[in-house]
Amino acid sequence: QVQLVESGGGLVQAGGSLRLSCTTSGLPFSRYAMGWFRQAPGKEREFVARMTYYADSVKGRFTISGDNAKNTVYLQMNSLKPEDTAVYYCAASRYGGSSMQSAYNYWGQGTQVTVSS
Repeated sequence: QVQLVESGGGLVQAGGSLRLSCTTSGLPFSRYAMGWFRQAPGKEREFVARMTYYADSVKGRFTISGDNAKNTVYLQMNSLKPEDTAVYYCAASRYGGSSMQSAYNYWGQGTQVTVSS
């Protein structure tokens, strides 16, 4: 059974940092492309990052990285803004990196990030 479990969310003041983790099990991690998405209240889920590619809204502030030995992907988030408040999801794609949600086969349950002004 494939599982993706996010952690690291929380409440932070604007300008602060958080690091999200997504630990996977049940899939060959090194063969999957991992991505991060987010969904703000009242909005549709949107792409955030995949390896070497970022949404314009987070470029220069967020960094995605992975550790094959730990089957884990990370999202380092710096200089956080109130508009970054959302539930953050990691996802795994067997088809390669993409910003399209439809390319991803498995999803985590999400972790809440709240940025106060």
